[in-house]
Amino acid sequence: MMAMMMELAKPGENHKLLARAVGTWTYTVKMWMTPDPKAPPSESSGSSVTREIMGGRYFISEHTGKMQMPGTDGKMKDMEFKGMATEGYDNVKKKFVASWLDNMGTGIMLIEGDYDASAKTFTYRGEIEMMPGMKTKIREVIKIQDKDHHTFEWYEDRGGTEVRTMEIAYTRKS
Repeated sequence: MMAMMMELAKPGENHKLLARAVGTWTYTVKMWMTPDPKAPPSESSGSSVTREIMGGRYFISEHTGKMQMPGTDGKMKDMEFKGMATEGYDNVKKKFVASWLDNMGTGIMLIEGDYDASAKTFTYRGEIEMMPGMKTKIREVIKIQDKDHHTFEWYEDRGGTEVRTMEIAYTRKS
């Protein structure tokens, strides 16, 4: 049993997939925050740095930027945004696993997913609770275009209908 545990603790090919994101990135964000599907998205930008930890078992991405959010007076204003993701591959579950936290709340989101090699796409699923008792199923789709570009799409279940509410385009800076 100890030999099996030691083998399961080793980083493998799926960790190498995640390692491709190590580096510095710039990004642009589109967010659809109103229920009106014809309303234009709000747009913002920022940067992120992804680094490897614990011998390539996990990867931490730190994101910074500014985004338009309603202030206490209801008027839109620029707010500083900071977020952090931890990603890995769980050899026991045979799933990609991730967590997300940011300065817009106090919760920690936990998600699990898979990778489709033919589409070069990671798909994660989870559930968030931004307001007490209001749990929402979410799906993240990360599409790898090439070594220097990928997109992130965020979908929410709104009353049984999945709606895309965010899209992020990443470009490698270094």
